[in-house]
Amino acid sequence: MPGAASLAAVAAAAGVSVATASKALNDRPRVSPSTRARVVAAAERLGYVPRQGARRFKLGGTVGIIASDLAGRFALPIMMGAEDAFGLGAISIVMCDARGDAIRERHHLRALVERHVDGIIVLGSISTERASLGSMFDVPLVYAYAPSSAPEDTSVDAGHEQAGTMAAEHLVQAGATKVGIIAGDPRVRATAQRSNAARRHLAAAGVEIVGGVVHTGTYSETWGRTAARAMIGRTPDVDGFLCGNDQIARGVLDVLRDLGWDVPGRARVIGHDNWLDMAESTRPPLTSVDMHLEQLGRLSAGLLLRAIDGDPRPGMHRVEPSLVVRGSTMRRD
Repeated sequence: MPGAASLAAVAAAAGVSVATASKALNDRPRVSPSTRARVVAAAERLGYVPRQGARRFKLGGTVGIIASDLAGRFALPIMMGAEDAFGLGAISIVMCDARGDAIRERHHLRALVERHVDGIIVLGSISTERASLGSMFDVPLVYAYAPSSAPEDTSVDAGHEQAGTMAAEHLVQAGATKVGIIAGDPRVRATAQRSNAARRHLAAAGVEIVGGVVHTGTYSETWGRTAARAMIGRTPDVDGFLCGNDQIARGVLDVLRDLGWDVPGRARVIGHDNWLDMAESTRPPLTSVDMHLEQLGRLSAGLLLRAIDGDPRPGMHRVEPSLVVRGSTMRRD
């Protein structure tokens, strides 16, 4: 492992950001001579030994990916996107599954650092902010889908607020006047960001929101069916359902089909995530907001390669969603 001090400790001692310290120690441009000298002096004083990751990387390096849930629906497309990006440079990848356990995650991190990997992507299974690991491990880290709480870290996430606004805007354009918002787990950051953005747009457009609130539950078809029946029982003229994910939307469509409702004539239904195996198999096919998870993985890999090369890009990076219109909101004549 590197020297006794971490890069974060060197940066703090020199009074600069971690990104500036990395640039100074890797002889990157846009660092003044005085700043560079101050960082080098701090590194020598603290016993920090700069990693030679960039040089080894150019000869064909190794990166790690630690997932909270390797088999998860979100993890797989993100990892595929990252693997595509790394594959272009013939980079070896070591994948680890933390199984949602913080202790196991740190064990994998230590093991990867001891193997002298050039960088690591820390991949979350749900879009919820997490604690930074930068002070513990002196290796370039990129946090994918579950962003770090530290602004000096590099994080990549989907555009959940934009997705919620996009879904609400489409329902309004499709003619919905009374919309039920059926969201998932309220503890998940994506739930609040999607549903609150949707609620703001619907309110601004003068569209009635069933019950005046966001109805939260679980990301499941069962919850979609339960919520849809309750909404229809209270508000029989509801004509739009904005769902937190495609599983919820599929449950809603099951209820509407059982009731004999015409979709999208009597009610429109929209989901999130655009899981093709689900969205294309519903009847009618489900309109959904695509979060572009593979693109999120490719962006994470690209940012990690920059960090390895001594050019980190700290802060939050988001992948913009897009709308995929199908028969659940618009007739396809």
